[in-house]
Amino acid sequence: MAELPIEGTTLLDNVEMGLGAWSWGDRFFWRYGHGYTDEDIAAAFHTSLGAGVNLIDTAEVYGSGRSEQLLGKFIRDFDQPVIVATKFFPIPYRFTKNSVVRALRGSLERLGLKRVELYQLHWPSPVIPNDIYVEGLVMVVKAGLAQAVGVSNYDLKQMQQAQNILSKHGIPLASNQVEYNLLNRKVEINGLLDRCKEKGVRLIAYSPLAMGLLTGKYTLETPPPGARSRKYAALLADLPRLIGLLTEIGAGHGGKTPGQVALNWVICKGALPIPGAKTAKQAEQNVGAIGWRLTPEEIRSMELESDKLT
Repeated sequence: MAELPIEGTTLLDNVEMGLGAWSWGDRFFWRYGHGYTDEDIAAAFHTSLGAGVNLIDTAEVYGSGRSEQLLGKFIRDFDQPVIVATKFFPIPYRFTKNSVVRALRGSLERLGLKRVELYQLHWPSPVIPNDIYVEGLVMVVKAGLAQAVGVSNYDLKQMQQAQNILSKHGIPLASNQVEYNLLNRKVEINGLLDRCKEKGVRLIAYSPLAMGLLTGKYTLETPPPGARSRKYAALLADLPRLIGLLTEIGAGHGGKTPGQVALNWVICKGALPIPGAKTAKQAEQNVGAIGWRLTPEEIRSMELESDKLT
């Protein structure tokens, strides 16, 4: 893989948007194998890289490792600079900090890489003290298996604890990956977004399109399939008002789609969105969100409409 001229705490500083690989191999939420193929996913990867989106976020549990395997294959096939981010899942039988090292070695084997740019703790464990896993992050950095480390789904207290432990070893906390979109703005209310900015931790926003709802594709008559339908059923009736506003605002920016406007809002809030893409068409839609900015007035109007739904 081509080398990236990115070091230390600057890893994510100039990254405007990434590509989420949750759907690559996932059958439960995304129905992998129904309606999209590995060739479609490869096209989405290639399209994203061609537009300058080269942060790819995956995890060992996505598709039970299939997502990492596909990403590794695409990296070898296309041989372009890629910032690879993957995650450790706190399975209850993983008792020690060494389990973090072993899990990353497994991810690296599936990816076909010697190291990743960003390694993250996927969730705080309800069983194992989180300081054990954070010490595992220290080990992977010192072993040269990861350039930078982060957390995911950590609240303010948990994030501060992780940052304190890492700082004792001279290692910065690069990121905290959480759900953030116009239909879920909890990180604004609980202060996590502001704290990340204050502490120099990049907030990575997963599901920035609310699993497709903010694209305008789904309605009461055509709800999203599977588990997504149950998750967002209560919002579908009132969603058209917000989608209408996003469409109106997008028209004032050269015909941007509702999804592109929703992603740009996340960027304007200082977060790093990682929308998924299963096809080249979806990747093309995503990259249309970068390179421009909403006005403060547009952002405010979107948030006022969002407040009625959340």
